Amino acid sequence: MSTVTRPEIRSSSRLPSKRTGAMARAPWILLAPFLALFILTFILPILVAVFSSFQKVTRLGLFGEQGTTSGFAWFANYSQALSDGNFIASIGRMFLFGIVQVPVMIVLATMLALLLESGAARWPGLFRAAYFLPYGVPGVIATILWSFLYIPGLSPLFDIAALVGLEPDFLGPNTVLWSIANIVTWSYTGYNMLIIVAQLKSIPVELYEAAKVDGAGPVRVALSIQLPLIKPALILTGVFSIIGTLQLFAEAQVLTTVAPSIDSQYTPNLSAYTTAFAYNDYNVAAAQAVLIALVAFALSFTFLTLSNRKSK
Repeated sequence: MSTVTRPEIRSSSRLPSKRTGAMARAPWILLAPFLALFILTFILPILVAVFSSFQKVTRLGLFGEQGTTSGFAWFANYSQALSDGNFIASIGRMFLFGIVQVPVMIVLATMLALLLESGAARWPGLFRAAYFLPYGVPGVIATILWSFLYIPGLSPLFDIAALVGLEPDFLGPNTVLWSIANIVTWSYTGYNMLIIVAQLKSIPVELYEAAKVDGAGPVRVALSIQLPLIKPALILTGVFSIIGTLQLFAEAQVLTTVAPSIDSQYTPNLSAYTTAFAYNDYNVAAAQAVLIALVAFALSFTFLTLSNRKSK
């Protein structure tokens, strides 16, 4: 009796390795377009700005007609930027701006979010869209719209104030900063509100049901359940607002045409812009940009550190 032997089927050892290599490369292939754009539009400009802040360009001739030479300047550009009193004053001005405007805006955004997510709210979707709508208006357009309300002779606010014997000056040296704060608050409160609303929607329904069984009212629910659980959203909006404060540019630049108290270095970004394009000193402007980024990082880090300590 003869036996038939079947040929053994040997699995190729190369196939799994090829498949594993392809699977390892697949995420990088998918991420390649994003990484390329991210490096070109974000990482590379930062590196160029940092490198330029340590360079010094010397123009030969009266107007540079004989060419230019560049060399390593160490920290000379930073020293020049820090010795500019107007630039330091602009940072201090924005620091005062942030101390007042950021808490007011976060409180307003939180109140709107809590009201829209309450059980008694009607048409919350409509009101969410209405409150968010100012964020869709570009900063330049928003400033132009509000400037008509700040200018005497054009604004009905002055006629209303005259009825009660008031003479407001929205564009004076002591009030123009808060007029800008009003524009920023109007523009970004709805945006921060949506972030807080998204955090509120993630709260489990069981907590509300348990609070209802215990007889807790809306105020008690807000203080004991909602506010503690939306703290991550409040911290996030706070960090965004701190960074945005130091990035103020369009509002101050547009108002310079109607507010003589706003100079060309009123905000840190406006100061760097003036240094680069009015004084043609791009290296010092790059140093100012790096300093602005460092101040924003220091303030954000301090805010996060203090927030984490309070939570612990």
